[in-house]
Amino acid sequence: MYAQSAPYYDAIYAALGKDYGREAARIHALIQEYKRSAGNALLDVACGTGGHIGHLRRHYAVEGLDMEGAMLDIARRKHLGIGFHQGNMVDFDLGRQFDAIVCLFSAIAYAGTVARLGQAIRTMRAHLRPGGVVIIEPFIRPEEFRDGHLSADFVDLPELKLARVAVSKRQGGLAVLDFHFLVGTPDGVQRFTEQHELALFTHTDFTDAFQSSGLQPTHDHEGLIGRGLYIGTPPPGPDPIKL
Repeated sequence: MYAQSAPYYDAIYAALGKDYGREAARIHALIQEYKRSAGNALLDVACGTGGHIGHLRRHYAVEGLDMEGAMLDIARRKHLGIGFHQGNMVDFDLGRQFDAIVCLFSAIAYAGTVARLGQAIRTMRAHLRPGGVVIIEPFIRPEEFRDGHLSADFVDLPELKLARVAVSKRQGGLAVLDFHFLVGTPDGVQRFTEQHELALFTHTDFTDAFQSSGLQPTHDHEGLIGRGLYIGTPPPGPDPIKL
């Protein structure tokens, strides 16, 4: 999905002003507020190039998981000594549990369907230690989606000139984003396209998925960038869910 655009991912979001440090600090504060387990093992699901992990490693024993090999290659080069795993958020199995599991920057929308959303949260739940916390950042809600929305992002660096133009359209419960890239480097100019399909999950979709997995959901309306956050904690007492 990101095979061609992965080398430019960090430059695009740096140009857009994404503040991974500020977001990681907020996530750290929420983990400390909700976590009841004694450990500090953290798994970043759909970690991409590891933008948040670089900051969260100051507080946690961090690991990352992503299905896109090209993104993981970059993450491994950026963050030596951190374990990164290739796998799908819906059905990964690492064989151990964590005190905190995060899935940020709307990556959960790639689950695609309500059934797969539920399966993904159950998979995270199975990897959660008793007293741990799951934090998920959603994509935009169906009522907020603008069909036909046109966007353009630009990078202007000495050795990288890039334009990314997208038109968004709705197909049922999916937002389909057609990205068109024009990339110039000293080696030449290339053009390519990528299509991304992101599910437009509702608030009820999330709360139902958390509750059915045995997690009590709390909704932070603002979140990191205005899309909100869902915070899931297991009930007190013995944990019936095991890997």
